[in-house]
Amino acid sequence: MRVKNKSTELAEADLTPMIDMTFQLIAFFMVLINFAQTESHDLVKLPSSQLIKPPDQPFEFPIMLHITQDARVFLGGKDYTAETLSSGLRAELAVARAQDMGPKDANVIIRAHRNTAAGEVQEVIRACQALEFVNFGLRAKEDLGRKGEG
Repeated sequence: MRVKNKSTELAEADLTPMIDMTFQLIAFFMVLINFAQTESHDLVKLPSSQLIKPPDQPFEFPIMLHITQDARVFLGGKDYTAETLSSGLRAELAVARAQDMGPKDANVIIRAHRNTAAGEVQEVIRACQALEFVNFGLRAKEDLGRKGEG
């Protein structure tokens, strides 16, 4: 008896949808990680407040300043003091001017550690005002535990 050789064909799967989905997930996580880095800093623990409220609308040109407990100021991942902050702010102004905006169009958002001295925050605000920034926002963490207590 003769044995027949069965020809086996290799089945090929179309990998295009899977590769497309992989690139979409990579792009999604890159955007997500970028937002998370600008909105927080490991060395800054925000104070709690019952009086905070979220902004009515997103800021058009936000400049995020992170002030640590030992008065170091982080702007765009770089470390400054209140005295040296103007060089970083000038770089932000250059970006704003490239978009036909000025210091009055920017919103300086200050995220200060809960144990930072108020005088240190005032020095940072003075450094911003010296470059004609006028719009400021202070970030705090909502205190949910004490709401409704009288």
